[in-house]
Order: sequence, then C-alpha cells, then structure tokens
Amino acid sequence: MERSYDVEMATAPDSAAAQTPEIAHDPAVVCTVFHHAIELIGKRWTGAIVSILLRGPVRFHTLVSAVPGMSERLCADRLRELEVAGLVSRHVLPGPPVGVEYALTEAGTDLRDSLSALGAWGHRWLEPVAATPSNA
Repeated sequence: MERSYDVEMATAPDSAAAQTPEIAHDPAVVCTVFHHAIELIGKRWTGAIVSILLRGPVRFHTLVSAVPGMSERLCADRLRELEVAGLVSRHVLPGPPVGVEYALTEAGTDLRDSLSALGAWGHRWLEPVAATPSNA
C-alpha cells in the first residue's frame, strides 16, 4: 500500500495528528513508520551498503572490500537486517566456489531518490570528516 508522507509534520497525512496541527509536533504522535525508516537506514554502514547495491548486484566479499573499515561481521549483520526489512535479496551462486550475491529489491531501489537528496544535503551543509581509526 503506497501512501504519501508529509515530512514537515512527521506524520502520515491520513492520521488524526495530521488533521490537528496543534498535536502534529507532539513527540507522542510522531509517525512510527518514519522513525523506523530513519533508524533502519541510519545505522552505521547501511547507507554505504545500499549506495553500493544501487549500482547493481554485488558479491559479499566485493561489498566488504568496497567499504573501508567495515568488518565482515558488521556487513553480514546489516545485510541480514536489510533482508528481513525487505530491502535486500540474497542469492546463493552455484560453485565451486559457492558465492553469495546481494541485490536491492524494489523497496530498496526505491531509496535512490531519498539517499541522493540526503547526500546532496550533506555535501551542501556538512563539513567532510577525515577518516580516523575511530570512525573508519
């Protein structure tokens, strides 16, 4: 089911809060779907993983090596979370050697415009952060 979203009010437009402006910004009625989406995509390494997968299907080790500082364990954890959320599909490739390839689903690919807009905003308003051992 596709619904529109009013980001200024952080509520789905068909909700009661959207119809009552004085409660629209009450933290108790902030749209839980919006919050869940931000939490899912905002996790460390998730944006990098999705950005790489937007280019097309990628094998696991290629994905790990494409993101400096990301461990195999964390990559596997994020991919598993994205797969459970329906954003990523996992395909076992016949061997030898057996390989695993990941690709975005339709829902994952639908993030392209949102991530592009977020990246443009970041380039405009945020200072670059130098890679250090603590943030790499």
